[in-house]
Amino acid sequence: MSPDGTWTIGELAERAGVTVKTVRFYSDRGLLPESGRSAGGHRRYGPDALDRLRLIRSLRALDLPVPEVGRVLEQEDEALDDVLEDVIGGQLEVLGSRLAALRWREASLRMLRDCDAGERAERLRLIGAVTVPPSTASMVRFWRYWLPPRLPSRVVSAFLDQAVPQLPDDPTPAQVWSFARLHALVSGNCSGSVRPQPAVHLPDRGYRPAVLYDGLGEAYALASAELRAGRPPRAGEALDCFVSVYALSRGTRDTPAFRHLLGRQLAADPRIDLYWQLTTDLTTRPGHPPEPNPGTSHDWLCAALDDETGTTGPR
Repeated sequence: MSPDGTWTIGELAERAGVTVKTVRFYSDRGLLPESGRSAGGHRRYGPDALDRLRLIRSLRALDLPVPEVGRVLEQEDEALDDVLEDVIGGQLEVLGSRLAALRWREASLRMLRDCDAGERAERLRLIGAVTVPPSTASMVRFWRYWLPPRLPSRVVSAFLDQAVPQLPDDPTPAQVWSFARLHALVSGNCSGSVRPQPAVHLPDRGYRPAVLYDGLGEAYALASAELRAGRPPRAGEALDCFVSVYALSRGTRDTPAFRHLLGRQLAADPRIDLYWQLTTDLTTRPGHPPEPNPGTSHDWLCAALDDETGTTGPR
C-alpha cells in the first residue's frame, strides 16, 4: 500500500484474486468507486474497495445481473437485507423457470428417444410447436372462443381455473406427449369440428348461459367428490344440483319431464372428449388416481341422469 493508504488497480486485483480487466469493468460501471487518481492519472483504491469487490464477486457468483448488483450496492446497511431478499427472490424465480424448461426439455428428449422410429417425425413436429417452458395460453384462447359470448368475466375466470390444467414442474415423457397433443388440438382451425357448440350456447334456444355457467361449478365440485370416492354415477345431491342449474338457466322447473328432455339434449350435444382425456393424462401423477376435471365430472353427471331417466346415447 502506498504512503497515502491506497492501492493501484493491479494491487487491488491481486489482493482480490481477479484480473485488472475485471476491476476496470466494475469501476467503469460505477460499482467500484475510486479513491482518486495518481499524479500520472492512474486509478487508486482505498481498503474499502477490497470488501466491496469481494461483495460484488459474491453477488455475481449467484448469477445476479450487473444492474441488480448495483441496486444492492446502493443501499445503506439498514436497508441491505430487504433489498437482498427481494433480489434473491427474483433470481430464484428466474432459476425456477430455467429448471422447469430443462426438465421439460429432458422429458421431451426421452420421449422422442423411446418412441417407435415410425412415430418420431410426427412427435418431433408436435413437440417443436411447443414453447419451453410450455404455456397454457393456447388453451385459454380455445376456451374463450368456445364459451358463449358475453359471459361475465368472473364466470369465465372461474371456468378457466377448472378447465385449464396446471402443468407439472417435472413432467414424465408421457405427460410431455399429452401436452403436445393437447396444444395441437386447441391450436387447430377455430371453424373445425374440434370447436363445436352445445345447444345451450346458441342464443335462439332460450338458455341463459351466464346463469348456467355460474352454477355448473358447484355441480362439478359435488360430482368431483363422488369421483374421488370411487362411486358410480347415481342420483343424489350432485345430480339434483346439475339439473336444477340447467332448469334455472332456462327459466323452468326441475321436473321428470325436464330431466328426460335434458338427458336427450345432452346425449346429442357435440363432445370434446379428447381434450378432457389429454388433460387427465397430463395432470395425473404417476402412482396416483386421476384428478377429476369438468369433463369427467360432466360425464359422471350425464351418466347419472341417463340411469335415472333411461336416456341412452354416446358418452
